[in-house]
Amino acid sequence: MNLRFLIIPYLIGTITAFAQPNPARPDLCQGAYFTEAEGAAALKTFTKTHHDRASWEARAKLIRQGLREGMQLPDKPKFAPLQPIRHSLKKMNGYTVENVYFESVPGLFVTGNLYKPLNVTGKIPAVLCPHGHTPKEDARFVEQTQQRCATMARMGAVVFVYDMLGYGDSKQTSHKIPEALKLQTLNGMRALDFLTSLPEVDKNRVAMSGESGGGTQTFLLTALDQRIKVSVPVVMVSAHFFGGCTCESGMPIHKRPTHQTSNVELAALAAPRPMILISDGKDWTKNTPDVEFPYIQGIYGYYGAKDRVENVHLPTEGHDYGPSKRAAAYRFLAKELKLDLNRVLKDGQIDEAPNKLLEPADLAVFDAAHPRPARAVIGDEAVMALLK
Repeated sequence: MNLRFLIIPYLIGTITAFAQPNPARPDLCQGAYFTEAEGAAALKTFTKTHHDRASWEARAKLIRQGLREGMQLPDKPKFAPLQPIRHSLKKMNGYTVENVYFESVPGLFVTGNLYKPLNVTGKIPAVLCPHGHTPKEDARFVEQTQQRCATMARMGAVVFVYDMLGYGDSKQTSHKIPEALKLQTLNGMRALDFLTSLPEVDKNRVAMSGESGGGTQTFLLTALDQRIKVSVPVVMVSAHFFGGCTCESGMPIHKRPTHQTSNVELAALAAPRPMILISDGKDWTKNTPDVEFPYIQGIYGYYGAKDRVENVHLPTEGHDYGPSKRAAAYRFLAKELKLDLNRVLKDGQIDEAPNKLLEPADLAVFDAAHPRPARAVIGDEAVMALLK
């Protein structure tokens, strides 16, 4: 963590009060959070900077520039040749699963699983699926991740789920390296390159959806890459909480010398592309129906597209990508990507019973038969040097 982002005050327009770092939580990085009242007040201040499409797009351009500069993201990243390796094809009930890796930045590999529908012909939609944080760094293998990928594939989408840094097979570096935000964004771009390179994928029907830290990855990549046509950030878009991990707010993307913003505006950069905010009552998205959603819907209104942004709020639920949240995502994706929801319905309800949960060993990208390439760069210092 670069401590200067915690102690150097930026001159931010007319905002007079910023959230202070929490000394009890040094893991919370720059711009980690406001109080709830400060977050709502900040949105009212941001509203003064735009009143129509033209003024919003001027602010949106500034925010996008701040994203790229804050991440130290080059305009044309020097990616390695993609050259994906796919292995261990498994035929399931209505879909297949493969284990995949490819190079992102030279010497760094993206690892994940590719889910594809059976008995579907022609060009079909695709969904990019980053996952959130889990205590055991096994998020790609857990039930909620496998369920959503399998069900989306049964609906007719090609789905790629990939590891966060330090998770699953992505063990070349620890998760909380100082530039985790930059590197995970680069990996997301490369994952999107891989997904859209598949000959069966309809590039005009590409969505992205993740929960928690994967929700952050979802709205950030959607903001930066117009290839994402539909955005489904789950339990993450908040006016007062910006993410408590270096992979979310560890670089100065919210506080810039020219402006201050929050995750609400970063998510709103999707406009007018379809988006659904899925929120709950037991985490930092508890105010979404009254605070975050109206602000974003107002921006969609500049495009005459208020009907393209939705909110499903589950006030009695907590922080996950559980069954009811998945159901909301499935129905939205079916509508916006023209997927076949009937393929996963039983008596009018989403039926995930046909999905078979696989063991981590079945989903592992690197094993004795498929070792990690010898050219892989290993260790935090070596990866940080690579990023420079």
